[in-house]
This record gives sequence, structure tokens and C-alpha cells, in this order.
Amino acid sequence: MRDLLPSTVAVAVAGPDDWVGELLAAERACLSDQAVPTRRRDFTAGRVCARRALTELGLPPTAVPTADRAPVWPAGLVGTITHTAGYCAAAAAHVSDIRSVGMDAEQHREISPGVRRLVLLPEEEADLARLPSGIFWPIVVFSAKETVYKVWHPVVGTWLDFQDARLDIDPDAGTFTARIAPARIAEAEVDDPPATISGRFVVADGLVRTAAVLPPR
Repeated sequence: MRDLLPSTVAVAVAGPDDWVGELLAAERACLSDQAVPTRRRDFTAGRVCARRALTELGLPPTAVPTADRAPVWPAGLVGTITHTAGYCAAAAAHVSDIRSVGMDAEQHREISPGVRRLVLLPEEEADLARLPSGIFWPIVVFSAKETVYKVWHPVVGTWLDFQDARLDIDPDAGTFTARIAPARIAEAEVDDPPATISGRFVVADGLVRTAAVLPPR
């Protein structure tokens, strides 16, 4: 993810030992006793990476618990965590440098027709038909929208649905721009909710990786 984010964002990618690393007490409290081994490994790697990213920003080892399905970062910081099979990363930044950050990683594969209908707007389906072959573009859209929602949530305090963002992809530049549905902008109970969120993507080594940031106001 380092290649997709500005230098003001600290990034940590999981190594082999991070999947079985130690959790701090506040993090362990967020993990159910019934959590399956894969969930436990993903959660552990994410928190180990998150704490390493925070260390890069000059903080001591600090717990990153969960609330409202999202990581809770220390005051004055923003961050994001993603994991998929065999890959996990976390990123963090000071709010003075970055208003919000999101990223997502997915396996580069085709998605089922049902998921495709859930994720893609009709206009996006038409756009993807014109993009170069060799890439499963629906999973790129899926990942980019996941990133957009991770950027949106800390700023606005609500979660977007897949149909709430209209995505445009530039395959040559490796960039995307999401336009948020006007209705979601109008109902946001914060000043200056983001109407557009732009980011970058890479498809390589069997993965789709996407990331985006909002600059400070």
C-alpha cells in the first residue's frame, strides 16, 4: 500500500509473524471467544500492523479497538486496516496532514452475478464494458468502493451502500473517482461532507489494492 498513499501516511504490511502476534487487552476484548481461526488471524495481523504504523508516527504501542465495525484510532489520528487471504495492511496519519484515509485489498477474481448487481450501477456496467481486457474490473470497483466507504465513515459517521457512489476509473493512470449520491450528501449531519473521493489502484500479484485520502480542510 505504500505505493498508493502519500508520504504523510504511515503504512505497515503484515509479515509472516504478524498473523500470530500479540494483542493488547483492549483489542482482545473486541474479539469474540467464538471467533474462527481465520478471523482471529486477520484481526491480529491488522492490529499488529496498526500499532506498527502508529509507532512510525511517534506513538508508543497503542491499542486499536473496534467500534461501529471500524477501528478506533487515538485522538488526533486517522487510519485504516484491510485484509484478504494472505495479505494484511494498516495505515495511519495525523489529522493535521490527512482528514481521512481508506484502503482495501481483494483477490483479483471475477465476482458472482448477484454480487455484481449489488455493487455496480447500470452506468458503471456500461463503463466497464469499454475498459481494456485482462482485468476483472468489477472487483476493482468493489475494492474502490470499499475504500471510499472507509474514507467517508470517519468524516460523516454513517456507512454508504454500494449504490451510493458512482465510480469512474482511469485504467491508464491507475486512478478512480467516486461521486457520492446527492441524497447522502444532503442528509449528512456534518459540515463539508465529501462529494467526491479520489484514489489509486493497482492490480498485481493476484491482488487488487485500492487506497484514497481526503486532504485536511
